[in-house]
Parts: sequence; C-alpha cells; structure tokens
Amino acid sequence: MSQPGPQPLAALLRWYEAMGVDEIHGDVPVDFTSLPASAKRAKPAASPVAAAPAPDAPPAVASLARNDAPLGTADASKSAIAVASAAPTLEALKQALADFEGCSLKATATNLVFSDGHPQAPIMVIGEAPGVDEDRQGLPFVGVSGRLLDRMLAAIGLDRHAEDPAKAAYITNILPWRPPGNRQPNAGEIAVCLPFMHRHIALKRPKLLILAGGVSAKTLLDTSQGITRLRGRWVDLTVPGLDAPVPAMPLYHPAYLLRQPAQKRQAWRDLLAVQERLETP
Repeated sequence: MSQPGPQPLAALLRWYEAMGVDEIHGDVPVDFTSLPASAKRAKPAASPVAAAPAPDAPPAVASLARNDAPLGTADASKSAIAVASAAPTLEALKQALADFEGCSLKATATNLVFSDGHPQAPIMVIGEAPGVDEDRQGLPFVGVSGRLLDRMLAAIGLDRHAEDPAKAAYITNILPWRPPGNRQPNAGEIAVCLPFMHRHIALKRPKLLILAGGVSAKTLLDTSQGITRLRGRWVDLTVPGLDAPVPAMPLYHPAYLLRQPAQKRQAWRDLLAVQERLETP
C-alpha cells in the first residue's frame, strides 16, 4: 500500500488542528475504548522525538503570557473600581483606560474608543460597543449606524460637532474596545468596564442620558428587561460619585433601526420626549 503524499498529510494535520488536537501521545494509534479502566487512566509514554521549536506567538497572544495579562473578572473589576475612581478628569480617565490591562478585549482591538463630541454638552449618549469602523478610527458611532444617530440628534437640534455646548452632544459606549467579530459583549467584559462607565458619567455630569440599545440600558439600569420594554420611559439613574440621579431615556440602537425601519416611529416619539426634557429648565 503506497504512502500518502504531502498534500493529504497536510490536509490531515489541518483537520487535527481544527478538531483541537495539539499533542502526540505515541507513535501508534491506541483504541482507548478497548482498554481496561486502569489502563485508561495511565497516559501513554511519548516517543523520544525532539520537539520542534515553537513559533513566536502573535503579540496579542504573547501579552497574555506576561504579567500584563487580564485578571480574572472579580480581580479585574476591583482593580477597575480603584483605577477609575482615582481619575480626576475625563482626560485622566481616558489615559487610565489606555493603561488598564484587566480586559481581554484590549488585546484584540485596534484602538481605544473613548468618546466624541463636546464634553460640556447637556446630553450624553451611551451605546453598546465599538464596531469595525469605530475600532479603526478610535471614535464611537462613525459607521452607518453613527450617521443615523447624527441624523436623529439633528432632528432635535443637536450636533456632536457643535461648538456651542447647548447644541452639542457627547457620545460614548459601555465598552471602549471592540469585541472580536462584533459579537455581543459577555457579562465578564461588561463587569470589568462598568466602573469606568460610572466614572465617565460622574465626571461628565450630563443633564440627560440616552441609553442607546439593550446592552447599554440593561447594564446601567441593572435589569434583565429588553429594550422594547425599557424604551420610551424616563428612569432616574443613580451613579456613584454624583449627588443626584441622572434622568435616563433608553432608546433603540441606531443599528437596530436600520434593520427594523418600522420602529423609527417609536424612536421619533422617544426623541421628542428627550427634546422636551432638554428644554425644561
């Protein structure tokens, strides 16, 4: 029987890698299902073959092997609280986030996405997480959904680039780093970033908050209710570091409105409620 050529062997190795096989236990296959229980517990001796030198790990992987690897969620959350609470200004908070190593998302993101808009604006919009465009530019809401958000704000007389603070908006996200593949952030990632978000709000001191999307609303309101139940209702949000609660309005995320344009009617009503609240002394 002829030996297989290099291409079938390479394909087999790729299949092993995809299946998670990363270690050789011996020179010949072993049917572990036919062995007695005592033998199954014993690991077969590896053949005395010199191991090939391991290739250099990519930077994102190599960083996880050093002391700057992300901590466990509990430890990282405690560290985040201490680091965030020590920041006296928005610029200091941005630098603290840039130096923070407790969130694994930092290792796979291109840029830190902190905020955009006028720091003195009366309204603060909080989204979910950066997407690919935001990650590339280091600014929140700059893709297709960001352009829709700009049109929504313009409809009530606001512009993130306005020089007049009274007509401006300030925009950020719950997470400052993009989750790989634009996936939903997990509970651990949110827990680690939440102290920074609380401090962000406390330092910004907005008159009103817009919570854009389910992740933002459920995280800051500490609820399991979905955005369809939360949207359109004012909620007084208590934030550590602030003497009084901040009125918060959950809204549909612009990305959701792009997928479900029929919901723009409800979003428009919610925006009118925000406009009315802004105009109230």
